[in-house]
Amino acid sequence: MARSIRMLVALCAVLALAGGLSACGDSVPGNAVARVGDNLVKQSTFTHWLGVAALSSQPPGATAAPVVPDPPNFTKCAAAKANSAPKPAKGQPAPTAAQFKSQCKQEYDGERDQVMQFLIQSRWILGEANDQGVKVSDAEVRKSFDQQKRQSFPTDTQYQAYLKTSGMTEADILMQVKVSLLSTKIRKKVTKGKDKVTDAQITAYYNKNKSRFAQPQRRDLNVVLTRTKPQADQALKALRSGQSFASVAKKFSIDQASKAQGGKLPAVTPGQQEKAFDAAIFKARRGALTGPVKTQFGYYVFTVTKATPASQQTLEQAKPTIRQLLASQGQQKALNSFVKDFQKKWKGQTNCRKGFVIALCKNAPKPKTGTQTAPPGAVPQTSGGAQQGTPSQTPSGQ
Repeated sequence: MARSIRMLVALCAVLALAGGLSACGDSVPGNAVARVGDNLVKQSTFTHWLGVAALSSQPPGATAAPVVPDPPNFTKCAAAKANSAPKPAKGQPAPTAAQFKSQCKQEYDGERDQVMQFLIQSRWILGEANDQGVKVSDAEVRKSFDQQKRQSFPTDTQYQAYLKTSGMTEADILMQVKVSLLSTKIRKKVTKGKDKVTDAQITAYYNKNKSRFAQPQRRDLNVVLTRTKPQADQALKALRSGQSFASVAKKFSIDQASKAQGGKLPAVTPGQQEKAFDAAIFKARRGALTGPVKTQFGYYVFTVTKATPASQQTLEQAKPTIRQLLASQGQQKALNSFVKDFQKKWKGQTNCRKGFVIALCKNAPKPKTGTQTAPPGAVPQTSGGAQQGTPSQTPSGQ
C-alpha cells in the first residue's frame, strides 16, 4: 500500500512537470470545465448554460435564433454578425471580419465568466449544504416550484413558452429552487440564536446613542419670500390688512415650494434655514407676524403657526427599536464571519480548466495591485432569488 502511494506521488510529480496536470488532486479532465471538491462541472453543462446566457442576452422582441459564440475562431458567430449587420452609411467603411470576431470574443468572455461563476457558486452551496447536513426534500422543492410557477405563469401555455424561449428545462428550474431553498436554510442555521440581546446591551447602546432617540424642536410656518424689501413691506401690509397668507404668497412670494402650498412651510428644525431666518424663526412668538428678515435669498415675512418642543425618547420607549437593531447586527456579524470562511473554503477546493478560469477558481491569477477583483462567491441569501452575478437560473446535471 505504501509503495503504491509513493508511486502515485512520483507519477503526479512527473505529470505536473510535463504540464499534464496542475496538481493530481485538482486535475480537470477534458470533458469538464471545473472541479469543485470531488465534483466535476461538465463541459456539456457549461455548453447548455452558455446557450441559456446567449438567449437571455437577446434584445426584447428578437425573433432570430441567438448565435452562441464558438471559440477559439468564432467562425459561425462572426459570419452571423456579418450577415445581420446593417448596411453602413454612405461614406462609412463596412466592419471587417476581424472586428466581428472581436465582438464575438468579447461577448463570449462575458457570457463564459457569467456562466462559470453561476455554476461554481451553485456547486459551493450544494457542497456546503452537504457538509452542514442541511437538506431539502423533493416535496419541498416541488411545493416551492409549484407556488412560483402559479405566480409567474397563470397558464401552462405561458410556462411552456417560457421554457422554449429561455432554453431551460423543468429540471433546470427545479435545481434553481433546490439551491435557493438550501441557501435559505444555511443562512437560517448560521444566524440561529445570534439575535439574542440582553437588557444590559440595550441600555449601553441607548446611553451611547441618546441623540439618535431625540427629536429637535420644530416649527410650522406661513411664509412669504420676496426679492426686495419694498416688496416685503407691501406683503406685510397686505397681511396686516387681513389678506390670507395663501393670497399674499401667490402675489409676492418667489419661493415656489411654499408658494405652491399656500405659503406653508412645515416642520422647520434648528439649522435648517439660512442663518438670519433660522434665528428669527426660533425667537418669534407663535402667531406673531414677523419680518421683513433680510437673508441672502431675499426678504422673509412669516408667522409661526405651530411650535413643537424638543423631545427625548425614554429607554423604555426606545427598547423595541434598539432590540431589533442589535438583533439584526448580531445576525449580520455571524453571517459575515461565515461568508468569509465559506468563500475561502470553497475557493480552495475549486480548480478550473485553462480557458475557463475566473476569480472564483483556486488557480486564478492573483489580481494586480489597485485593480478591482470579481465579486466573491455566492452567499446564502434570505430571498429565493438566483445568486448575484449569475444567470437567473440554476444548472442541472453538473
